[in-house]
Amino acid sequence: MKRKMRYFLMVIGLMLSVGVFAQTTKWRDIYTVKKKDTVFGIANKFGLSLPELMDANPEMKQEGYMLQKGTTLFIPYGKDQKNPNGSQDKNASKNTGDKNYTTLPAFGGKPVVTGQPAGSAVNGGSAQSVTLPAPDAVKVGVMLPLHDNDGDGKRMVEYYRGLLMACNYLKKQGISTDIHAWNVPIDADIRTTLLQEGANKCDIIFGPLYTKQVAPLAGFCKTYGIKLVIPFSISGDDVERNKEIFQVYQSPESLNDATIQAFLKRFSNVHPIFVDCNDSTSRKGNFTFGLRQELEKRRINYSITNVNSTIEQFAKAFVPSKQNVVILNTGRSPQLTAVLNKLDEFDEKYPGASISLFGYTEWLMYAKYNLERFYKYDTYIPSTFYYNPSNQRTQNLEIAYQNWFHQPMMIAQPRFAITGYDHGMFFIQGIKKKGKEFEGERQQVTYQPVQTPLNFVKTSKGGYRNKNFQLIHYTFNHQIEAVNY
Repeated sequence: MKRKMRYFLMVIGLMLSVGVFAQTTKWRDIYTVKKKDTVFGIANKFGLSLPELMDANPEMKQEGYMLQKGTTLFIPYGKDQKNPNGSQDKNASKNTGDKNYTTLPAFGGKPVVTGQPAGSAVNGGSAQSVTLPAPDAVKVGVMLPLHDNDGDGKRMVEYYRGLLMACNYLKKQGISTDIHAWNVPIDADIRTTLLQEGANKCDIIFGPLYTKQVAPLAGFCKTYGIKLVIPFSISGDDVERNKEIFQVYQSPESLNDATIQAFLKRFSNVHPIFVDCNDSTSRKGNFTFGLRQELEKRRINYSITNVNSTIEQFAKAFVPSKQNVVILNTGRSPQLTAVLNKLDEFDEKYPGASISLFGYTEWLMYAKYNLERFYKYDTYIPSTFYYNPSNQRTQNLEIAYQNWFHQPMMIAQPRFAITGYDHGMFFIQGIKKKGKEFEGERQQVTYQPVQTPLNFVKTSKGGYRNKNFQLIHYTFNHQIEAVNY
């Protein structure tokens, strides 16, 4: 019995010694996270690759993980590091650092890099040499899909190119920029992007494009005090909780409300006429219904007619002694053409009536086909942007874009390159002038936009939401003006 007990104790002791040995061969150190630490910085400090550090601390791979002060991390031995307690792990990742950088055009001598190869998409495959950034440069990050695999990537490449053009112009004005750009496609885990060198050093980041990437990026920017510009359509209310966010995109609901209020301010003593265009696919009911409700509250009489009615019935909707504002219940081009033809017929048979036409943002795409009649009927189009091809600044930008990238801008409303240019000019100048105190108010930046005005209003407890809104007015005297609200 004593002999059996002795063997049992020997086995237990052997098992414990193996456990201890395994533990000592696995970990080099246990590190307590300090206030300004980053995951990348810790990995670099100990000569590890990011995968090596994350494999040793699996919680880092969980969605939404953020490095917190006081957290303890296991520090393993890297592949190229000597382990005094055992052999090296042959399966460990080699510490190569962040080698996945592609040089892009250096506008004004400022470095432009991307976290994934995007040179061919951004600059047509031609890389140019770069110089080191100035010590006082505004550090700009771009985290968008920068590729040519689909429409999203191509549009964002154009946006990025416009931002680069803004940086080039600002350099001539004495404002240096240090730009880092990462290709973040729809299936990317943006958390891995945030671990890369330079991300936590940005003063401002433009992105992301996809809603699922907003939360980790917003949390990252909040931790490091980085301004975050979300330039395009997203869902969610992160801007309500994060003071670093500038949300450019406006929801359909907010734009609908802004359009109704602009109509009421612009037309205080008119006779509105709603034209039913028999479009079962229309999504403009929220606007027409909301506007009618507000008119009724103000006891303003209005008429309803149908585009297919006889010209005599159509004429009954008009009031000779007032300005008649015609509103369609659809934004589609065929229906617009039908109403314009009806107005021409009405004007020929009953000349002298005062007529204005109130439309939708989509009509900007049809403007070149209907320009003369837009002028004739004093047309107003609500929008957050206006691409004016006859404007000299617009033409200069298009020529510069062609020269830089050897291709014209994409035909789109709005022009994405000009949007990127306007955003870059507005925010970079604002950051340079106001630093952390920049709030995106129109009066803080003297820049006059080419296409996309910006004006931010602070939310109750969070960041800033763009409230810019304008009516594009085609006047009787063949002028086009933007009326800001």
